[in-house]
Amino acid sequence: MKIRYKKSGFTLIELMITVAVVGILAAIVYPSYQDSVKKSRRADAKSALLNATQSMEKFYTENSKYTGATVGTVVPASSTDGYYTISFSVAPSAAAYTLQAAPTTKGNQDADKCGNFTLSSTGVKGVNSGTLGVADCW
Repeated sequence: MKIRYKKSGFTLIELMITVAVVGILAAIVYPSYQDSVKKSRRADAKSALLNATQSMEKFYTENSKYTGATVGTVVPASSTDGYYTISFSVAPSAAAYTLQAAPTTKGNQDADKCGNFTLSSTGVKGVNSGTLGVADCW
């Protein structure tokens, strides 16, 4: 009488197919995940610009002009979470300004498709140096 043993386990081919499928899925899913994370961090820029707008308006109420406001005292130098740096220019007159939020290298946010966010004293929202438009970013 011959005893037969049942062989269990995976063959090398089955294992390699599984590894290949997981690798292909990861190659598709990970970039999409990164884009989603960058998109969620855009709220940091929007929030920082809106807070800076409030600070600039308070400065204007007290001084009747925007000139003299500085980054670091009136306007914070960076966003709350640090994914954007904040700057502004007072132009074309002392009664107008444009705020800008530029992405930093923290969390690879500088690779975001929106680029720099802008907000003017008249409430005009914009983006520059990115591949997406205002409607997609704001």
